[in-house]
Amino acid sequence: MRVFVTGATGWIGSAVIPELLDAGHKVLGLARSDAAAASLGALGAEAHRGDLTDVDSLRAGAAAADGVVHLGYSHDFSQMEAAARADLAAIKAIGAELEGTGRPFVVASGVLGLAAGRVATERDEPDPGVHARIAGVQAAMSFATRGVRPASVRFAPTVHGPGDHGFLAVLIGIAREQRCSGYIGDGSNRWAAVHRLDAARLVRLAVDAAPAGAALHAVAEEGVPTRAIADAIGRGLGLPVVSIPAERAGDHFGWMARFFGLDGPASNTATRRLLGWNPGHPGLMADLDAGHYFGGSPA
Repeated sequence: MRVFVTGATGWIGSAVIPELLDAGHKVLGLARSDAAAASLGALGAEAHRGDLTDVDSLRAGAAAADGVVHLGYSHDFSQMEAAARADLAAIKAIGAELEGTGRPFVVASGVLGLAAGRVATERDEPDPGVHARIAGVQAAMSFATRGVRPASVRFAPTVHGPGDHGFLAVLIGIAREQRCSGYIGDGSNRWAAVHRLDAARLVRLAVDAAPAGAALHAVAEEGVPTRAIADAIGRGLGLPVVSIPAERAGDHFGWMARFFGLDGPASNTATRRLLGWNPGHPGLMADLDAGHYFGGSPA
């Protein structure tokens, strides 16, 4: 199968490409620059020039492939509405190109905010009011009735591993700046977690076998308390670990307070059962204690 991948040079996409290639697929990756094209070539993928706002290039990429993995998204938090509009337009363009073909169309989503006060499951329906991006996911799922095989992969808020520059890296940067590793309140709220390589394998399994309309949870650990995350960061940096009152969270964490204060445990039971996915790479605490997040061995 020839698979068109957006976000192909990103944190998850660059792990998905080897996973697809190792499974015998060919990969056509979206590249908006010469540097991105070169990176794709180094991974063994073919480059398709364009970007997420160029719907003609997206249609052409989808038309040239036997399936699509849509991981690309603009994570500029100052332009969230614009990013969501661009994502919706991209998904509609790709879906329209795939209509009537029965080809897989895997799109990225998340588990944070999926269920309040309990463990989220694959049966939970996302609320568009939580994040503007949900409209795009819902649009992708609507193609299940139009001859496409869409699946939504809902990623844990931390997709961790060597080289991670996401939420964990931001928290570490805040701890360095503040000279302490903080958690909000009593730190009992939980974050689901998954290793990058386990997440990549789930994306590949979704391409190969996910039924139309499937919601899948890229979650290896149901919920790691944020106090435990703060403790590990404190160990790694040799800094004190402190509780930040909720009313001061914005001052301490900035925009990150919105996410680090959420309680977002999520189950993977249905995903494991459906696709035989068995995450086996290091867990979040082991990854933090390995030292690579801090530039070497823990302090």
